Amino acid sequence: MPSIVGNIKILTVGPSSIVHIGDSLVLNPVSSSKTYAGSGSFNTGDLPVTNNGVNNTNTYDPDGVDGSVGGGVV
Repeated sequence: MPSIVGNIKILTVGPSSIVHIGDSLVLNPVSSSKTYAGSGSFNTGDLPVTNNGVNNTNTYDPDGVDGSVGGGVV
């Protein structure tokens, strides 16, 4: 259905966001990220107990690109 849009002001557009004005069939925001965490990093609960010895988180990544996030019309 056609619409009449008045004045708009867009201040910021963040990653994986969509600015949509008018008609559309499919809107598909995508993003990717990588998280490095050592042992016991994502524990949840009221009283977490972690017993970790000597540990190391390897963040060396020689390939540069781990996965592609492609945009486009679906």
